[in-house]
Amino acid sequence: MQSLDSNNDSINFSGNMGTFRKTSEGKASMSKKTWMPLLIAAVAALSATSFNVAAQTVDGYWRQGVGGPVWKNPYGQCWRAGYWTPAMAIAECDSDLTPKPSAKPVPPPPAKPAAKPKPKPKPVAEKVTLAADVLFDFDKSVLKNEGKNKLDDLASKVKAINLEVVIAIGHTDSIGSDAYNQKLSVRRAESVKSYLVTKGVEPNRIYTEGKGEKQPVASNKTKDGRQKNRRVEIEVIGTRK
Repeated sequence: MQSLDSNNDSINFSGNMGTFRKTSEGKASMSKKTWMPLLIAAVAALSATSFNVAAQTVDGYWRQGVGGPVWKNPYGQCWRAGYWTPAMAIAECDSDLTPKPSAKPVPPPPAKPAAKPKPKPKPVAEKVTLAADVLFDFDKSVLKNEGKNKLDDLASKVKAINLEVVIAIGHTDSIGSDAYNQKLSVRRAESVKSYLVTKGVEPNRIYTEGKGEKQPVASNKTKDGRQKNRRVEIEVIGTRK
């Protein structure tokens, strides 16, 4: 409300904020009753502002009240306090300065099961005793047809394995001298070797030996015993394919 005082050339203003009076000297005055409460409120507001400022910058950024959101400019940039350091950076404002979560290590691919070792080849050791009377005529070292047929069967078995060695040992009975029987046993073993070579067995894998009459398996005093002593023992050693 406004009123004009014509006697003292002053204007009175009254309202919710108190009463102002303009004097003729042009000075404005306010009653003590009005400005004292305003002064107290202003001081309290300044104190509250100082407290809020301290709280708002505790983490290096200006915030809207304690624990409130960070103040940002119209471009979405956060307001930093004067003492801000990169160590105070938060992801909301300075994501490029905050440590990135370490990537989870990629687990290695599952190990391939170890290949099963190949089973070791089973060894083969076969010993065949062929009667000399089947292989040769009496006192001879030339193979008969019947003897060749027996060796054909043996050669087919040799080809079916990984051959290491063939051992052919000739034996005789006690008829005749020891020296003669020794030579005869060697010739018969060599005849067996020669024939096996013609059937594809490698010659360097065939070992021959003559024992003569030194290793009888029966008595030389009987016909049956002497027949058993005249023989060629053939041993085949290798592994299965």
